[in-house]
Amino acid sequence: MHPDKPDSWTPSGDAEEPPRQVRRILKLFRPYRGRLAVVGLLVAASSLVSVATPFLLKETLDVAIPEGRTGLLSLLALGMILSAVLAGVFGVLQTLISTTVGQRVMHDLRTAVFGRLQSMSLAFFTRTRTGEVQSRIANDIGGMQATVTSTATSLVSNFTSVVATIVAMLVLDWRLTAVSLLLLPVFVWISRRVGNERRKITTQRQKQMAGMAATVTESLSVSGILLGRTMGRADSLTTSFSDESERLVDLEVRSSMAGRWRMSVIGIVMSAMPAVIYWTAGMTLQLGGPGASLGTIVAFVSLQQGLFRPAVSLLSTGVQIQTSLALFQRIFEYLDLPVDITERADPVHLDRIKGEVRFEDVEFRYDGDDTVAPVLAGIDVTVPAGSSLAVVGPTGAGKSTLGYLVPRLYDVTGGRVTLDGVDVRDLDFDTLARAVGVVSQETYLFHSSIADNLRFAKPDATDEELYAAARAAQIHDHIAALPDGYDTVVGERGHRFSGGEKQRLAIARTILRDPPVLILDEATSALDTRTEHAVQEAIDALSANRTTLTIAHRLSTVRSADQIVVLDSGRLVERGTHEELLERGGRYAELVRRDARLEPTR
Repeated sequence: MHPDKPDSWTPSGDAEEPPRQVRRILKLFRPYRGRLAVVGLLVAASSLVSVATPFLLKETLDVAIPEGRTGLLSLLALGMILSAVLAGVFGVLQTLISTTVGQRVMHDLRTAVFGRLQSMSLAFFTRTRTGEVQSRIANDIGGMQATVTSTATSLVSNFTSVVATIVAMLVLDWRLTAVSLLLLPVFVWISRRVGNERRKITTQRQKQMAGMAATVTESLSVSGILLGRTMGRADSLTTSFSDESERLVDLEVRSSMAGRWRMSVIGIVMSAMPAVIYWTAGMTLQLGGPGASLGTIVAFVSLQQGLFRPAVSLLSTGVQIQTSLALFQRIFEYLDLPVDITERADPVHLDRIKGEVRFEDVEFRYDGDDTVAPVLAGIDVTVPAGSSLAVVGPTGAGKSTLGYLVPRLYDVTGGRVTLDGVDVRDLDFDTLARAVGVVSQETYLFHSSIADNLRFAKPDATDEELYAAARAAQIHDHIAALPDGYDTVVGERGHRFSGGEKQRLAIARTILRDPPVLILDEATSALDTRTEHAVQEAIDALSANRTTLTIAHRLSTVRSADQIVVLDSGRLVERGTHEELLERGGRYAELVRRDARLEPTR
């Protein structure tokens, strides 16, 4: 929970080149190309309507008013009004369609990132801060909202307007047009420099926001508050958060002010251009050159002013796109994460599952790193269907890792694990989910009702099935005595309930799932003796007629297991029943004596 802790996960590859990244971004819009084509038509129509107004103005000033043609004047005035109405209608429709497309693209991105993270192995989440993951989905994708909802349309709209306006200006007077566009290359160069600068700052800002989000997630969770208060670190955590927030303030200011003066210079120059046009037209006339009519000059200045808004917007959009590339890069890093655990192209589906589990010469190394000693090596164990296996050993022996290989929370790096003779890597995910249930020491409950938490295992479960599962877990009477019964909200991570009550809720949830294979990962190790006894009775009910693998630190819970294996430093050093292992007087007997010495202190 340290506020200065760096992100636990770092992308392995280099950032993509901007051209390739832009092509990848454009692919996001491919499913909506029909709607975007409509937007393009609306943009073109809107640009043509906007360009028509200065020409109507020229005719008004040069012909209709000087010649007193009231009928023509009325038609021209009506045309200007109609142009304004059409431009407004086209603008609203354009905004509606483009915003809808943008929001759909954001939805696709959020769903793609969430789906990719759902497919990651447990190892990814053990080395990545939760706040970092949340920041990628919330802050990074949220920060792209303006880009995907309006920037693309704004780019097309402004570009079309600029091209149409320049063509119209050339039609009116090519010399004045040349003067107007003299500094345009300089403006483009300035905007690119500003965009590159903001993109670098944005990358730093998003990393800082991710770190701050991780600190908030860890420090303001129920467990974080308990730890901070009991350790007397509340003020220290607040100070650390303040320091992180201060760094974010600096980055936000730098991001906002990056290139601001240079862009302001562009705005000032373009605002002053009408004065230059009037001066140029006047000097041309004084020097005896071909003069432009009053209507032409007014119409040209009107076009130039119309050019000012989309031109500046186009330059600003270019800056915004370059800034957004940093956000897209962070999202693409998650979308490009290699998925360790995948379903094969033609997976095996088992309709009936007996529950025989075998570990055949199993080896496991985290991240497949051959330079370090394996967590597990040479494990050969067979657990017949309906029987029980207890796995014991000192802390760090690899007990939990062995259990997690069965539901493929990790994949073996050597040997294989089979279910009913089929390698679990060959089974489809649905079969594995139906086959294996896990009850761990770290019970997780959602901030929702008890009924919702139980139905997470079986969404279509009836109330009677909920009651039966809760009775088997010896928690029904307690739930029924609550004012809201099964509608009681459990609170954040279930902190409204005691450890034993949470464990029994987790057991009830697993009973509702009814898996033929059960993994019990130190499910009672954090409980006092009295609560452990009550939970153990619920576990015994859950384990009946199931293949059960019990990972245990306390040996009092595994004496009745059909077979017991002892792990030490990732290797199987003993196996047998409780009585057989005691008679040998080896590692297991030593662990039993340790438990006996600790028993009076509980």
